[in-house]
Amino acid sequence: MPRAVSLLAALLLGATAACSAETPANLPPPLAWETSSLVVETASGAYRFDVEIADDAAERERGLMYRTEMAADAGMLFLYDAVVPLVMWMENTVLPLDIVFIGPDGVVVSVAEGAVPYSRDFIRSVVPAKAVLEVNAGVAVRLGIAPGSLVRHAAFGNQAP
Repeated sequence: MPRAVSLLAALLLGATAACSAETPANLPPPLAWETSSLVVETASGAYRFDVEIADDAAERERGLMYRTEMAADAGMLFLYDAVVPLVMWMENTVLPLDIVFIGPDGVVVSVAEGAVPYSRDFIRSVVPAKAVLEVNAGVAVRLGIAPGSLVRHAAFGNQAP
């Protein structure tokens, strides 16, 4: 059985490697993203972000892949149907990002700062989470986004007034 798992893993990595060689001429078509605003409350203040919502499998799979820029007050909010251990990676992601894992109540449970572009390393939530907020690298430190910070958004039933 371990050999079969190893073979399957090798095949999957080979298929992924083939996909990572995409050029601008053969990028997948853009998705029509729903947008929304959210507020992150930290010890140093409240900060508003305009985010794209990734709430289905195709959107979560694409995420911020292939993007070459993102506004300072922008991000992507990945929403999941259940509270589970979440795993992200940076395959085909050009921008360095901070990855903020959020519990079902909107409370930040962990932060992965400075995720490396194109990395296939898994980035895991420290505890099960319901959502992920991706923002430009350095934002979490600059604004003080850390475990215990509160994310206000309709998805958590606590949107800011």
